[in-house]
Amino acid sequence: MSHLEMVGAIVYQLTKNMTIEEVKAAGFDQYFVDHTAGVYPSSAAGVPYNAAAMQVKGDAITDIHEDLAAEQKARVTYDNILRFCDDPDVIDPIRFLRAREIVHYQRFGEALRIITDKLDSKNFYAFNPEFDKCKQNKKN
Repeated sequence: MSHLEMVGAIVYQLTKNMTIEEVKAAGFDQYFVDHTAGVYPSSAAGVPYNAAAMQVKGDAITDIHEDLAAEQKARVTYDNILRFCDDPDVIDPIRFLRAREIVHYQRFGEALRIITDKLDSKNFYAFNPEFDKCKQNKKN
């Protein structure tokens, strides 16, 4: 299950039995008008999730750095959720997701180290190792 699915399931559990009065009191009424209690992934500012958040360049070094940044941003989001939350049914899965982000960050860091160890450090940014294989072979 992805982190979006897990967070969506938590939101659903917390909102599925809300009354209209509770929806209004929580400031949830604008969301409710558009989505009822359905899970619609968006940022805390209300910006909907979209594929533009997934950056890919086709260059292993660039893409790994993007992955590292994404894991750290998710971890910080989970840290912030934990600062505001006192419900153990929310805290436990968020702690699990946070721990998973840390492990992913460590694995991506290891992958970056492997990629850079295999490159000629003098030409680190001279070519895209995923695309310019013929240039790489000419330099070696």
